[in-house]
Amino acid sequence: MASDSNEKKTKTGIGFRYAWNGIRWTFAHERNFRIHTIATFIALLAGLLFRIEAAEWAAVLLSIGFVIVTEMINTVVELMMDHLSPEQSKAVGLIKDISAGAVFVAAITAICVGLIVFIPELLSVL
Repeated sequence: MASDSNEKKTKTGIGFRYAWNGIRWTFAHERNFRIHTIATFIALLAGLLFRIEAAEWAAVLLSIGFVIVTEMINTVVELMMDHLSPEQSKAVGLIKDISAGAVFVAAITAICVGLIVFIPELLSVL
């Protein structure tokens, strides 16, 4: 049953199942999402290894969420535009470019946060 079904939903947690299906689909079909997922695990591992402070964890986790969410929204925008306008269009191309640009801004922001958090940690080890 898809999340847009009109059937009555009696099971609890059904929304989580649909959300998980969306995450799994995105992981299976979107290369950049997999790259961001790998970067997520590297950042989490680095945070554990360097025992970063709570505020640093907050910054790292918010940055990770920012990138993952924008990547998923970008995927939705691309799928919607391909569905609504399968033919080539300058407007559709621009919409997709702007959406991809949002992911790029999120990723650059996350990289900056990572540098601010982890460079001092790396320097203290050297």
